[in-house]
Amino acid sequence: MNNEPITDLLERAIAARESLFDPQHQAAFRLFNGFYEGFPSLVVDLFARTVVLQNYAGPPAEGDAAVASAQRVVRACFPWIQAVILKTRHGLTQDAKQGKVIYGESVARRVQEHGVWYAIDLMMNQDTSLYLDTRNLRKWAIENLRDKTVLNTFAYTGSLGVAARAGGAARVLHLDRNRRFLNLAKASYSLNGFPVARADFQAGDFWPQASRLKRSGERFDCVFLDPPFFSSTSKGTVDLAKDSARLINKLRPLVNDGGYLAAVNNALFLSGKDYIETLESLCADGYLQIETLIPVPEDFTGYPNTRLGSPPVDPAPFNHATKIAVLRVRHHGPADRRHAHLPRGPLAEGSRRFAQRHPGGGDPGRSGQPVRPLGGHLPDGFGRHDHQPPDHPRLEQNQHRHPRPADRAVVQSGPSGLGREFARHL
Repeated sequence: MNNEPITDLLERAIAARESLFDPQHQAAFRLFNGFYEGFPSLVVDLFARTVVLQNYAGPPAEGDAAVASAQRVVRACFPWIQAVILKTRHGLTQDAKQGKVIYGESVARRVQEHGVWYAIDLMMNQDTSLYLDTRNLRKWAIENLRDKTVLNTFAYTGSLGVAARAGGAARVLHLDRNRRFLNLAKASYSLNGFPVARADFQAGDFWPQASRLKRSGERFDCVFLDPPFFSSTSKGTVDLAKDSARLINKLRPLVNDGGYLAAVNNALFLSGKDYIETLESLCADGYLQIETLIPVPEDFTGYPNTRLGSPPVDPAPFNHATKIAVLRVRHHGPADRRHAHLPRGPLAEGSRRFAQRHPGGGDPGRSGQPVRPLGGHLPDGFGRHDHQPPDHPRLEQNQHRHPRPADRAVVQSGPSGLGREFARHL
């Protein structure tokens, strides 16, 4: 940890973010990221006129002095602050972890970003209900999804879908296991004057939901995939360090030809090099391509004059442990284009698939290697398994970015004792 006083670090960080403040005090951003800016046990976020202090010290008492100093600094710098909330990551009670108001009473209930309102509930759980690290992805959605149909999986409080709707999307379907989170998404719709259609907010487990959409033939122009980085329940496990390809392949059949799949991976100890290699392997056969990598905002990574630390694993070519890639989906890869002259329609589908797998009529001497599944795994809805029933659901998703108490025993730890629960907060 840096030896500079926490007050000096905070004041320098606040000065670097001067351009992010708005006259109406409606914005939301990270005021201080101690992981990068010299004090790993403290994170400070601003939501409109409410400051959220997050104490990561273990035991928590070791962070008390820094919390007290931070509260003095923000109240001195921002006399318009109406409330300060303290979240204690290693608190002894759930209330301490979810947050307590330590100053003021009027806690912010909404923020504005890129002209869009988002309803927030800052003490709903350990998170703050709006992921600030995906701000640039929300901006991309506003700018690129006009008149598009959108599926927002693992929607949480729906911010990516709200941004898409604000950008003029024709329809957005939000899927999440927790109805309480979806209710906050509905509140964001109401704040922006969007009509709330009950059918567009569906609560349930991801795996059967995705299979149901596939069976019903639904397709979307864009699918968002921002799952919890790790979850283990009686039905199975999702681990973004290992399961990224499977999750992407599960959703690819739901994307229209030429559409987007925006994938977020916030596994802290998965390097950017390893993740980009996974994406490139999925793209190898031409059915996917990497459209763009979206950086995390500088208030998360620190600024050139404030950045003192570095992540435990190199995220390059991404700029943060939250790795965001927009993929373009193609249903007609190179093999399909070679056989574009084949007849079309249901009766021709069998011959088309045979031709794709056996260029040259199935003669090994002429065809060479048959077309292989992307990344070594045949995605649902493609190739020879089209006729088989969808995967049985293996997992009840934990939509929190942090494991539930029963799951914590299997959470892996990394350098300096940083547990993987810190992935979204680094």
